[in-house]
Amino acid sequence: MSRRSAFSLIALPVLSACLFAQGVQPYPGAITDRNFYPKTPMTPPAANTVFQDPDLGGTMVRITNENTNPKLPGDFFLNPDSDVNEWAMDDSKFYVVAGGDSLNLAFAFDPDTMTVSPLPVAGSGGALAVPLREGPTFSFVDPDLMYGTSLKEPLTIATYRFSTGKTTPLYDTTNCATEPPLVAGPTQSSSDSTVANDDSRVVISAGGNSAGHRPFAIVYDQQLGCRWYNTQTGQVGGAWGPVGQVSIPDRYNVNHVKISGNGQYVRIGVARFGFYVWDVTTLNVAPCDFEKPGPDCSGYGAVGNNSYINAPDILDELNAFSRPLGDLTDFTPLINPFPQPYYKGMEKAWAWTNGALSGNVPVCGSTYSPKGDEEVKQPFDGEVFCMETDGLAPTIWRFAHNRAVWNPKFYWSQPYGNISLDGRFFSFSSSWDLQLGTFWDGDPRSDVWIVRLQ
Repeated sequence: MSRRSAFSLIALPVLSACLFAQGVQPYPGAITDRNFYPKTPMTPPAANTVFQDPDLGGTMVRITNENTNPKLPGDFFLNPDSDVNEWAMDDSKFYVVAGGDSLNLAFAFDPDTMTVSPLPVAGSGGALAVPLREGPTFSFVDPDLMYGTSLKEPLTIATYRFSTGKTTPLYDTTNCATEPPLVAGPTQSSSDSTVANDDSRVVISAGGNSAGHRPFAIVYDQQLGCRWYNTQTGQVGGAWGPVGQVSIPDRYNVNHVKISGNGQYVRIGVARFGFYVWDVTTLNVAPCDFEKPGPDCSGYGAVGNNSYINAPDILDELNAFSRPLGDLTDFTPLINPFPQPYYKGMEKAWAWTNGALSGNVPVCGSTYSPKGDEEVKQPFDGEVFCMETDGLAPTIWRFAHNRAVWNPKFYWSQPYGNISLDGRFFSFSSSWDLQLGTFWDGDPRSDVWIVRLQ
């Protein structure tokens, strides 16, 4: 049943604006009030320089610059999709995406000093090019291991081990007995590799020549084998689970896929506004359409262990809802009642890969102006923040201004974010108030930055 109603209108207590630390776990060093903190003009620090955000106090480091990709000087950089594990489970390494040639570039990281360094056999720019297709993901249980799909055989799920530098085939999805059959070739591709929180299941989107044109969501269980859902025909098949037609008549193409931490659900993003959730143990598929009245699915969101969080811009831009993936209509506000005054106008990008391990950990993200406004005008504009999800308190932790300037012509100008599995670090992309220069035809550059959540 829906729980949208009954928002009482009370204000949270306002604490001193001069203090960074306000003593709320798990981030006792973060600001938790609703005061307005103007953005101090700041030139971009050099790469691998640790510094403090002058307004909200977060400790930060710049990861990339125009020389990070020696094969393409002046390249721009961004985070992978927030659904994948960008971070090794022990924070010893992470990766970013070189936008010009879609390389996955990995670095070593010291979580104590926030120092970035080259991994063994790294290239001349200091980054190791991971030999997997776009959207690989670190293991939940092994910091030396990544999952993805093979560069040369894009329909083959593979692993990459950093200590040996070897890529190992795990499963060739052309053997999955899909209908119609997947056939290796130039018109068939895959991406969006995500794993359950024990690495037992891997999901990819497959078929078609690009995202938004793929017909298959494929789940590979390392014990049971392959299972597939053809979103264009509604047919489900494979080596385990019930087979037949899904529970809804909708037919669509796959844009992105993400498996829940418990391995039971797959969120299927589509090219139009909305998404679907497939319970992979059944034939049940539930729609969440942005354009239809009902469960308020609009806006970016994040998948956790068995739940989904989004902020559909009701009352306030940070008024976020949590709902079980098994019943998308049963949603609960994370902050209830939501305090006045309400703040509107920002888009949100969420990150919650750590929520795959426990659904009660804070969800984090970044806000940005959909109009490309560089100026911050109210609390939470252009910030990196986290929000409490355990229902015990309505805490919002605030860490830094992200200084990203969104331009809808350039998707990488959005502050895509990703969080480490222990919840200690948040990485995001930013043009740093358009101060990073341009490349190619004058398109704005972006680099990747890390803020310590403390």
